[in-house]
Amino acid sequence: MDLIAAIATGASPSAIGVIRLSGEGCFAACDRVFRPADGLSFRDQPPRKMVLGRMADEQGRVLDHGLAVRFPAPHSYTGEDSAELHCHGSPVVLREILSALFAAGARQAGPGEFTRRAFLNGRMDLTQAEAVVDLIDAETAAAARNAAAQLDGGLRRVLEPIQESLLDIASRFYAVVDYPDEDIEDVGPRETAAALRAADGALTSLLDTCRRGRVLKSGVRTAIVGLPNAGKSSLLNALAGYERCIVTDVPGTTRDTVEESVLCGGVLLRLVDTAGMRETEDAVERLGVERSRRAMEDAELILLVRDGSVEVCPENRARFEAEAVLLNQVAQSGKPWLCIESKCDLTGPRAFSIGSIQKGANNPAACLCVSSVTGEGLDRLEAAVAALFPAGDGAEAGSLLTDRRQEDAACRALAALRRGREALEAGLTPDAVLTDVEEALDALGELTGRTAREEIVSAIFSRFCVGK
Repeated sequence: MDLIAAIATGASPSAIGVIRLSGEGCFAACDRVFRPADGLSFRDQPPRKMVLGRMADEQGRVLDHGLAVRFPAPHSYTGEDSAELHCHGSPVVLREILSALFAAGARQAGPGEFTRRAFLNGRMDLTQAEAVVDLIDAETAAAARNAAAQLDGGLRRVLEPIQESLLDIASRFYAVVDYPDEDIEDVGPRETAAALRAADGALTSLLDTCRRGRVLKSGVRTAIVGLPNAGKSSLLNALAGYERCIVTDVPGTTRDTVEESVLCGGVLLRLVDTAGMRETEDAVERLGVERSRRAMEDAELILLVRDGSVEVCPENRARFEAEAVLLNQVAQSGKPWLCIESKCDLTGPRAFSIGSIQKGANNPAACLCVSSVTGEGLDRLEAAVAALFPAGDGAEAGSLLTDRRQEDAACRALAALRRGREALEAGLTPDAVLTDVEEALDALGELTGRTAREEIVSAIFSRFCVGK
C-alpha cells in the first residue's frame, strides 16, 4: 500500500511528540528526514530498536534531536514496513517533520488508517480493532482492562469455536453433495442438533454480557431528581468532589440540567442534576422542570433525593404529599432507583420513613441517609450502586459485548440458529437448516470482520483519531 504518515500525539505542546509512518517506501522516506548518529542509514538500523539521530526539515536543515525506530513487515502494527519518529513535542517541529515526509512521498493518513491497515492485513479482527478505540476512550480502569483483554483476542476466542462448529456442519454438507462417490461422513440430525444447541448456549451467554459491557464502556446515565432544596446539587457536588453546581437556600436555584461524570462504587455514572420538581408560574423554571422530567425518562438510574431534615408539621404537609407523588412516579418507572435522604447531619425528626418500602429487583437498597456536607453515607451509596450494576467476574474481561453493532450481529446470529433448530425439529430437509446456519455464519463474520461490508468497516474506523 502507499505510504502514509501522521502525528500520533496531541496538538498541544508536550515533552515528546511521535510521528508514525507505514507503507511502501517507508524506510527510504525516513532516510530523507532522519540522520542516525552512528552514520548508518535508517534502513540499515536493527529492527525494533531506538536509534539516536537528528531530524531535518524539507530543506535538510536540522530541526531537532530525537529517536527513531523501524518495524519491518510483517512484524509491525500494520503488517507493513512501519516506523516511528520521536522528537520534542513542539507542534511546529512536528508539522515541519511531517511536511518533510510528505515531500519524500508520504501522504496524510486518515482517521484510524493505521489500525484499518492492520485489520486488512490480518493483524487483528474487527473486534480487536474496536477494542483499540475503546482503550483510547476508556474512562475507568475496568474499561481499560476489558478493552486491553479484547485487544488481546478475548472476544475472538469466544466466537471462534462457534464459527468453527457451524463451518464444520456447512462444509461437510457441501462435501457430501459435491462428492457423492467419496467416502465422506454425512452430518446426522443428532450431531447437527447438538452443534446448534451448543452454539445457541454460547451466544446466549455472550449476549447476557451486553448490559455489563455497555455500563463498562459508556457508564450509566443517572438522573438526580427531587423537590426544590432537597439537596440534589449538593449531592452531585459531593460525588464530583468539587462545586460543580451552585447551591443556595433559595428554592429553584437550578433552572437547567447540569451534567458531570463520576466514579461511584466502581461504576461510571453520568450524573444529571435537575431542577426541583414543582408547579411554578416562572416560565424559565417551568422549562427546567420539563427538562427534569425528560432526564428522568432517559435515565438508566434514578436517584430520588428528599430533604431528611424537614420536620413533621402541618405547614409541610403539601411538601410531603408532593414528595410521595414523585416517589410513586419513580417507583413505577421500571428503572433502577435509589432513595437518598439528604442532610442527615442536621437535627430534627424525619418526615416519614421510606426504609419500609418493599425492596425489589430494581431497588435493592430502598433508602440511604446521606450528608453531602460531612460525607456520611456516601460509602453506602457507592455500595448500593455497585450492587445495582455488578462488575461481574474479572475473568470475563475481554469477552463482554460493549458495542451496539456487536450486539446486533450476535442477535441476528442467534435468531438464525434458533430458526435452524426449529427447522430441524420440524423434520425439514438439511438444506433448509443449512440456510439458517449460513445466515448465522454471515452475522458472526460481520461481527469479527470476516464478512463485514465496506460501509460497516468505514463507519468503525471513522471513530478513530488520526495517527492510530
